[in-house]
Amino acid sequence: MTDHAAIETALKQRLSALTGEVDAIGAELSTPLDADFSEQANELEGQDALKSVEAVQLGEIDAIHAALARIEAGSYGQCRVCGKDIAPARLVALPTASTCIACAA
Repeated sequence: MTDHAAIETALKQRLSALTGEVDAIGAELSTPLDADFSEQANELEGQDALKSVEAVQLGEIDAIHAALARIEAGSYGQCRVCGKDIAPARLVALPTASTCIACAA
């Protein structure tokens, strides 16, 4: 079995960073809107952009949790489709990968 300790550490660090960013977005989204209607329009536009960023980050958080669960279960690095090993270079490039290159295509 391959030692995935470095990848696990990197995933946990990324998870921590993303969690902080999502928390900051949540705080920003919960602030009251300006009383001026023209300012509200700008703020609402900014909130839409923040919500989009938040959705992407939440998706990445889910993928990291799944990868950490695979590490814990001992199935990390195995393709969930064909069962073959995922190339180490792919895991370095995309640590949340759950399929090999052939099955991802």
